[in-house]
Amino acid sequence: MAPVSDPSSFSSFSRCTTKHLNLTYHVDFDSHVLKGRVALTVEVLEDKFTSLTLDTKDLKISSVTANGQSAKFSLGDKHRFKGSPLEIMLPFDNGLDWVSVCLCRGQHVIVEVAYETSPRAFALQWLTPTQTAGKKHPYLFSQCQATHCRTMVPCQDTPSVKHTYYAQVSVPKELVVVMSALRDGQEVDPQECNRIIYRFRQPVPMPSYLIAIVVGALESREIGPRSRVWSEKEYVDQAAFEFSETESMLKTAESLAGPYVWGQYDVLVLPPSFPYGGMENPCLTFATPTLLVRNTNMVIAHEISHSWTGNLVTNKTWEHFWLNEGHTVYLERMIGRCLESEQFRQFKAMGGWKELQESVNTFGKNNPLTNLVPNLDEVDTDEAFSSVPYEKGFALLYHLEELLGGPEVFMAFVKSYIQLFAYSSVTTEEWKNYLYTYFKDKVDVLKKVDWNGWMHTPGMPPVTPKYDTTMADACISLCQRWVKATEADLSGFCAADVKTLSSHQLIEFMALLLQEEALPLTHVKRMQEVYDLNSIKNSEIRFRWLRVCVRAHLEEAVPMALKMATEQGRMKFTRPLFKEVYNWDKFRDLAIKTFVENRSAMHPVTAMLVAKDLKVDKSQSTGL
Repeated sequence: MAPVSDPSSFSSFSRCTTKHLNLTYHVDFDSHVLKGRVALTVEVLEDKFTSLTLDTKDLKISSVTANGQSAKFSLGDKHRFKGSPLEIMLPFDNGLDWVSVCLCRGQHVIVEVAYETSPRAFALQWLTPTQTAGKKHPYLFSQCQATHCRTMVPCQDTPSVKHTYYAQVSVPKELVVVMSALRDGQEVDPQECNRIIYRFRQPVPMPSYLIAIVVGALESREIGPRSRVWSEKEYVDQAAFEFSETESMLKTAESLAGPYVWGQYDVLVLPPSFPYGGMENPCLTFATPTLLVRNTNMVIAHEISHSWTGNLVTNKTWEHFWLNEGHTVYLERMIGRCLESEQFRQFKAMGGWKELQESVNTFGKNNPLTNLVPNLDEVDTDEAFSSVPYEKGFALLYHLEELLGGPEVFMAFVKSYIQLFAYSSVTTEEWKNYLYTYFKDKVDVLKKVDWNGWMHTPGMPPVTPKYDTTMADACISLCQRWVKATEADLSGFCAADVKTLSSHQLIEFMALLLQEEALPLTHVKRMQEVYDLNSIKNSEIRFRWLRVCVRAHLEEAVPMALKMATEQGRMKFTRPLFKEVYNWDKFRDLAIKTFVENRSAMHPVTAMLVAKDLKVDKSQSTGL
């Protein structure tokens, strides 16, 4: 098989591979920078090896050594989104002069880089005390996926490379540090007695995008024999309550996928600006505070599932992202099947199909970024992000499950795939080859699959699944009643319509309404009158309800939609809410104004993508 290249990385990972990182950080809240030093243990994969290339973006490099000797280095031209390659020549001191040295395949070299991050590093968000729940101390968190680790560590920033890591982090003594690793003690900083050094170790090899750090006034509560929940003290008890089922989910996942190898499984609830529902950082799942309502725990099931599919077995490049997310959604829904029922799994799959349809509609059905395996040459991975790898990937796996013998048979394949490729990174071709090997008695069935239609064709999948609609029937029926209702019919609706619906079913009801033409204003006013949906705190329901209202041109919903878009930063909610208001001509300028006023408090990725959605250029965003 030809060597794999990664269009999102400059690093020379076909020539050498990082085996271990040793990180030292001094966190500077005044300057909004990490002053760092990283020692990379690099294994050489070819003979006559004289140089290596690392990924960087906006880093200030002060020195580089190789095996303790000063090394020559240079930063290449800055790419629009990939950053700048750091070229390092390996030195050899012959006592007279500096010359380049050749290493042979199998040899190791320790490359140490001293550097400082930029205050605008995309991986890092620095929060002022007023942006935190406690209002007294600043806060820092990272988000490296997909290609932002290079803004906080010079590294081989590609999922093709996996390494262990050790870290020492110095912070003001009133703050606490947690990382995507096992805690390994703390001590007073010998250089500054008003600071503390926290130490961490990650003994399981993992890709760079899973390096994570949080610094804040954090507290924790035990929620299981191998789990704690972390957050600011204002939320920690509520978070402990909401995530109390974590151990049950972990055990269920182990029964499906095999032993949990990461030791600790903690959950950290971040401040509201965190741009995702969750992030599967090993040993420390990041979670949005929008999950702090009951019945949203499938996000945690998803992140737990990543401990096997994504973290243990990883996509080799971001073009194969569906291997991470499609399998994780599949495992997440199998957990739901074990804890709830097969009908529940089918119901969640129906909801996922709608999310896929929305993504395809947003990108355009002929957009190659809706391919399951897209070409990401000169494509920013942040701009390519959507539900396609999640839900198109799941749909393919569900289709194969139906063809090959049902959920138990196919889950056995997924478990075997995890065991075979554990601790490594894989491509779609490798996954497919193993699928044919595992189901060697059913190759004739596999040959009938439209692989090109699934993998390399934009738009919706070539096969539409037929899901069990038992749990959805009440939602479908209620949706159609509202869609078909005349003004004379409105008096027939009452609170009892939704009284027996679960939160999952209310979400489905709203999702169905969003697939229809906008409801008349009178209908939406009546819906609020009888169902009192404005009072619902569940973010998944509320964000869909506000979209329904704005589409119906309910003016009093506009400030509520913009408030939700800015008081939290989860892109799943923020981007559609801004777009709905922007699409209403009367309030387009208000949407832009609200974004510009709140941009500085947003996560850098969120701000960049909302700016694109609202067609806001830099002069507008800076008020020039």
